[in-house]
Amino acid sequence: MKENIDIEKLLPAVKNAGIKIMEIYNLNPEVEIKKDGSPVTIADKAAEKILLSKIKELFPNISIVSEENPDSHLIKTSEEFFLVDPLDGTKEFLKRDGKGSFTVNVAYIRNNDPVLGIVFAPALNRLFYTNINGIAFEDNVNGIKKIKVRQSLKESIVAVASSSHQDKKTAEWLHNNKIFKTVSVGSSLKFCLVACGEADVYPRFGPTMEWDTAAGDAVLRAAGGKVENINGTKFKYGKKNFKNTSFIAKGDF
Repeated sequence: MKENIDIEKLLPAVKNAGIKIMEIYNLNPEVEIKKDGSPVTIADKAAEKILLSKIKELFPNISIVSEENPDSHLIKTSEEFFLVDPLDGTKEFLKRDGKGSFTVNVAYIRNNDPVLGIVFAPALNRLFYTNINGIAFEDNVNGIKKIKVRQSLKESIVAVASSSHQDKKTAEWLHNNKIFKTVSVGSSLKFCLVACGEADVYPRFGPTMEWDTAAGDAVLRAAGGKVENINGTKFKYGKKNFKNTSFIAKGDF
């Protein structure tokens, strides 16, 4: 890892993006539908502006792939780049169900691995991040603490699953692995709940993009967990069109 990549320098910008998102959330913003059929609001765009401006200022030589910047999806990724999702879980943001499971995601990728990451859930005031030494932390109303995955007990495995993208394959996988307790959560919070020991595994068979997963993946890996393809091989970034395959994110499971 290059010494000058200190992702903690981006924490203030991520917090500011979260503040802006909550300001707009309280205004009940209108929704646009993108070409891929997914929703976008002015909150996505306002948060992206804050994030990209600060990343470019601090790390001008590193390219940025951001969900809301279609031009960036066409770049040929190099050895290192940032992946940004300014508002992950827009559907959850629009539900206004009080769960607050939408996040701001920033990840630094190096050699196809999510080396560093920040995930901020502004409605919950929960901030998860890694430092330059690869240690995972959570910052919330109780202060800052190191986080790590918990030891899994066979009889009490807890899975986290998408609240907007439930599917038959996930249900079958949970059944086959005798997992009967599932928490339904949106956005990259699923990775973070495994990372901080509130859950044990996150199976994902539905479609995701790299900016959806990279930041949470980085936090989980730093907390002692891992993310694998269904066949058990390593999950990598910088893939064609930044599309993910199915994966299992887990702690001690």
